[in-house]
Amino acid sequence: PPPAPPAPPFPPPSLLLPSHASHYPSAAPPPSPIPPTPPPSTWHLPISPQTSRRRHSMQHYGSRSPHGRDFEVGPDSEYAYARWQGEEEDEGVWSCRPHPRHRLKLFGALALGMLLGAVAVSLRQTGAVPEMVRSSMAMTTAPKSRVGLIPATNKMGQMRRSSFDAARRRSMMMAVFAEGPKHDLLLRAARGEKTERTPVWLFRQAGRHLPEYNQYKQDTGKNFLQLLDDPKDVAEVTMQPLRRYDVDAAILFSDILVVPEALDINVEMPGGKGIMVTNPLQGPEDVEKLDTSKPRELVEKRLPHVLDALPAIKEALKKENRDIPLIGFSAAPFTLMFYMVGGNTRYNETMGEEWFKKYPEACDSLLTKLSDVIVEYMSLQVEKGADLLQVFEAMGSYISEPNFREFEMKHLTNIATRLRERHPDVPLMVFARGAQYANSDLQKAGYDVVTLDTEADRKAEVTKLEAGKDAAPIGRRVTLQGNFDPKLLQEGTEQQVQEAVREMLQDLGAQRLIANLGEGLSGKEDPKLVKAFVDAIHSTSEKMNAAAHEAQATTA
Repeated sequence: PPPAPPAPPFPPPSLLLPSHASHYPSAAPPPSPIPPTPPPSTWHLPISPQTSRRRHSMQHYGSRSPHGRDFEVGPDSEYAYARWQGEEEDEGVWSCRPHPRHRLKLFGALALGMLLGAVAVSLRQTGAVPEMVRSSMAMTTAPKSRVGLIPATNKMGQMRRSSFDAARRRSMMMAVFAEGPKHDLLLRAARGEKTERTPVWLFRQAGRHLPEYNQYKQDTGKNFLQLLDDPKDVAEVTMQPLRRYDVDAAILFSDILVVPEALDINVEMPGGKGIMVTNPLQGPEDVEKLDTSKPRELVEKRLPHVLDALPAIKEALKKENRDIPLIGFSAAPFTLMFYMVGGNTRYNETMGEEWFKKYPEACDSLLTKLSDVIVEYMSLQVEKGADLLQVFEAMGSYISEPNFREFEMKHLTNIATRLRERHPDVPLMVFARGAQYANSDLQKAGYDVVTLDTEADRKAEVTKLEAGKDAAPIGRRVTLQGNFDPKLLQEGTEQQVQEAVREMLQDLGAQRLIANLGEGLSGKEDPKLVKAFVDAIHSTSEKMNAAAHEAQATTA
């Protein structure tokens, strides 16, 4: 045979999450005379695609041989997923974000896998079946599990025989746990599960409405954009609202325009003038010059400070005993395009619409390029620790409904589809501010959570989305998010806030709801009223749930 290529490191760096690095041996497996199977495009195996879409995912490298033979383990062992798949790497068992109650099941799965392995090896030694190559396992909630057998007589089996023996000698299995947050109320609501109270977080919950934020800027001598460049600053500012409010999630402190900045679009925020892009795209020729051929490398190279902030935030959450979900986010394609072509909420408001009229093909190309970067950007946020993802169509009021449906909707669908394929256990949230007509289509696109803005008719939206739930890929009506008017947090009273909260929860229901605002905090809000809003959501929803439970018990 030809000389063997150098063995790849184990596991490939491109597939190794930072939190997993310490679990793997540094030595690579023995080189094979045949190049190893290339990694698949996605290495998350979705589990339980029905019901509430709770996913307990298995991560694996490589793929089972097409020559493998499958047989049913059976419904009694539904939590065990075993596969004799002949990998080049001795990777053992990988488990992604297991729910705590499934840990015991995992250990049961390990025991079952060891038993199956012993049986297979025994049968091989007696000659009853062809030689098999090794196994990897993880748990599943699928109705049935399968075990793939790869005969050593085929090409893959021959290639893997030595790897199997080496794996057996060096300990065939090892478990890697990447646990989700301890306080997962918001995650459960996002998945449509029943919750003991309604979770709450706030758009722009970190930032200028907080005295401690303004003091921190003064102490560091940095402005908003400068703070974003240092992961330590980002982590500190992200944590500030958590120390003041009992919110159920943290959100990465960043800006929606970091993606254009990665594409060499210069963004400035001079005081009193809003967001300014000093080198907007002038026409189709500028769109062609944008190089997004390698979007993942682009994000890793140009936005490492953003990505590095996520592990720092997760560490701070653990350190301060605030183990709640961390939300990653990105602006939607049109919102980025709006600014990139020179649009602004204070001038050039029609620039985006003018581009659709003058350069429809260039617009579609630009939105496609931005979608590719957004998918990689958000995917890398998950790999760095984000538990949920939020897509912001912040400029939805600056695109007409016909253009939204023709140009933008397909890209929002594409983003949802690709992220669900990669990270099926990570809920996706979307906010089409000023474009609430799109909520039904966003439900069909596969988002878990759809956000209502301040102009939305709450009861009408609930009725509309409930009627269209059969078309939702998640198999249920989406969870709703929103839509408290933040103006009450500026000039209202605590009593007014509490009454408005009660009305919102009565309209939207306390279940399958993530309480939030209908637009972001502007910086003029009173922190005391913000706290009153957060506390009222929790206390009022708990009373509503208790009353509903009592009424149900009485009826029964």
